Amino acid sequence: MKYKILLFLVFTTLLSAKYINCDFKNENYTDVCKKVVKEGVSYRYANQFLLSYFKTQKFDEISWTYLQPSKIEHHRIQERKANNVLASYVPKMVANLKKYKDVYTEAELKYGVNREIIAAILLKETKLGKIHPTHDAFIVFNTMVVRTKAKTAREKWLLRMGKSNMVAIIKHCYKEGVRPSKCHLPSSYAGAVGIPQFMPSSFVYAKSYKGKVADLTKMEDAILSVANFLHKKAKFDMLIDWDSMPDIPAIEQEWYEYAFTNKESSFVYVTGKNGKLFHCYTKDKPELQTLKEYAKKIMRYNNSSNYSVGVMSLAYQAHQQLKAK
Repeated sequence: MKYKILLFLVFTTLLSAKYINCDFKNENYTDVCKKVVKEGVSYRYANQFLLSYFKTQKFDEISWTYLQPSKIEHHRIQERKANNVLASYVPKMVANLKKYKDVYTEAELKYGVNREIIAAILLKETKLGKIHPTHDAFIVFNTMVVRTKAKTAREKWLLRMGKSNMVAIIKHCYKEGVRPSKCHLPSSYAGAVGIPQFMPSSFVYAKSYKGKVADLTKMEDAILSVANFLHKKAKFDMLIDWDSMPDIPAIEQEWYEYAFTNKESSFVYVTGKNGKLFHCYTKDKPELQTLKEYAKKIMRYNNSSNYSVGVMSLAYQAHQQLKAK
């Protein structure tokens, strides 16, 4: 009997010992574990998450395929088509702006972000909540971290991004008191969550309209969260004077022609962060400088020129329809 008790004590001691450090064969898991523990997550919870079969031994092959450079370029091309298609949804934007008028008013007053910009982003991200993500955010980022070799600059960025979002998800679920195996955040193939398609590392910008905890699957919270994100991360704090803007839909079509002719082009930038030179559409065009500055702010939400121009165009059209009624 004493022998059995001794074995039991040794077994339980060994079992608990694996939860008092962040030693993993995968050094990236070690990094993730150390970061979440440093920010208040228990060793036990971090280990349970990173040792869970359902979280770290399952991989999202579809997501990994779509994240390859060739697919990313294809997505950029498709974005132009998507913008043109979404123009037909502007009446739905207007209906949404009217339905949630009080929430949009609060967003404008509190954060200084135009309601039409917020609605345009929500339209582009999930068609105002009509698109329901089918991937699991943690599995998306785990796949990214495990598969990335980190040899090129892009791969190193991808690895950093994957790890930071794994950290954010573990922290989120720990705070919410959700067991690792039950921590399921439906996401896009890129790991974006909710109506506004926030990356988990951006959950810090999420805001609730009436409650204490933001729910990004609720339209009201999505509206305020987008406004807070743009206000804090992009310094968007002054409402656009739409009457002073040029004909943005016409500018949008001119931009597409320019980008088609000039392969390395940007709507707002002459030089990228890595020193890469771009053909800048708005360079030496004083009449477009205000539009350029707001487009640059939207690129903090999504760094695609086509995305930013599309948002501005949709927002402009929604404003025109609202003014006409």
